[in-house]
Amino acid sequence: MSLRFQAPKGTRDLLPPDTAIWAAVEAAARRVFARYGYGEIRTPIFEETELFARGVGESSDIVGKEMYSFTDRGGRSVTLRPENTASVCRAYLEHGMQSLPKPVRLFYVGPQFRYERPQKGRYRQFHQVGAELIGGKGAESDVEILLMLVAFLGELGFGDLKVLVNTVGDAESRSAYKEKLKTYLLPLKERLSEDSRRRLETNPLRILDSKSPEEQEIVAAAPRLADFLTDASRRHFAAVLSSMEAFGLSFVVEPRLVRGLDYYTNTVFEIVSEGLGAQNAICGGGAYEGLIEELGGAPTYGVGFAIGEDRLLEVLPAHSPARAAAQAIRPVLVAWAGGQLPEDASPSSPTFDLAEELRRQGIAAVDAGGRTGKALYAYADQLASPCLAFVGEEELAAGTVRLRDTATREEQTLERQAAIARLRPAPTEPR
Repeated sequence: MSLRFQAPKGTRDLLPPDTAIWAAVEAAARRVFARYGYGEIRTPIFEETELFARGVGESSDIVGKEMYSFTDRGGRSVTLRPENTASVCRAYLEHGMQSLPKPVRLFYVGPQFRYERPQKGRYRQFHQVGAELIGGKGAESDVEILLMLVAFLGELGFGDLKVLVNTVGDAESRSAYKEKLKTYLLPLKERLSEDSRRRLETNPLRILDSKSPEEQEIVAAAPRLADFLTDASRRHFAAVLSSMEAFGLSFVVEPRLVRGLDYYTNTVFEIVSEGLGAQNAICGGGAYEGLIEELGGAPTYGVGFAIGEDRLLEVLPAHSPARAAAQAIRPVLVAWAGGQLPEDASPSSPTFDLAEELRRQGIAAVDAGGRTGKALYAYADQLASPCLAFVGEEELAAGTVRLRDTATREEQTLERQAAIARLRPAPTEPR
């Protein structure tokens, strides 16, 4: 029998028990970001199309090829958000946050949408965890964001983290370099891909990030952006690198790193984990000067990052505390121990009564619903229950509960309140 309806191409349903790991990762983000003073912002899933055209940049692949845009019933062009920085900056201006003490620290968790070819780890509806620091002091802001990002990934269990970092210069630096780079590439135009030929006219810097072996060979001999940096950009980048060294952040200067969004200026970065092999990038970000101004505000320095949560979950270490936290919330399965189930002892069954009492004590619990034998253990496996709690005629008469470990099958019979105390999870220390 074929299914009538399925999730749209490029999307997927997230189901338990996987969603428990997603929740644990997001809880870790909220915990770490709060330590750095970041508050959560939730922006609309769709915005005016012009916001992304102006904010992300007309020359970017996102705006040029990947946005989900449509005309609503009021005749307005709206777009499902393909990224969240432009939305956060719009909210920053709309709600007068520029009048707050600087810098303003915000983070977000949620879905984004891009129309691209679905493949492993890449979806048309995908999820991001990100943060923005708006109104800070340049290099100091860049390093704060990097320290927080590495702290978050470290808390998830990633080891051997390394920051790939570069500078794309300020507006003056890029303007001079773009002309020189375009002059170099024009005679080689026929050797470039269709996308790169388009970028040659819109934003030649993006060609530096090409993954094509032939184009990598071409750009290897291209002029270096570092030779066109203004004194201000050089000082900025030098301050970032020296501060990273002071805080013990492992980094590599990657001269061809430019990132894919037009609003980046000065510092750009990616975080890689050496243990992941060839596809070792976890996330990236950078600084932006001019974005707030482009959206109608005063010149304001900002820096941020976004982590593709779908990709992050795929490469999450097996020993990650997030996995352990997700597994820790496993319900006790309350089952009937045999004999005739009393019909008038309570408005509900004794197993349901015990399950609800456990829940009120902060213990996850599920009523087995009369299952016994193999069906009971199959249900316990499905729920990943660590323990079975049996009540029957004998236990009801004695005021006891029989606990059975689902892994070892070891049993102990305890007075009811002692059993509840035994099942109660140990308190965790605040982190």
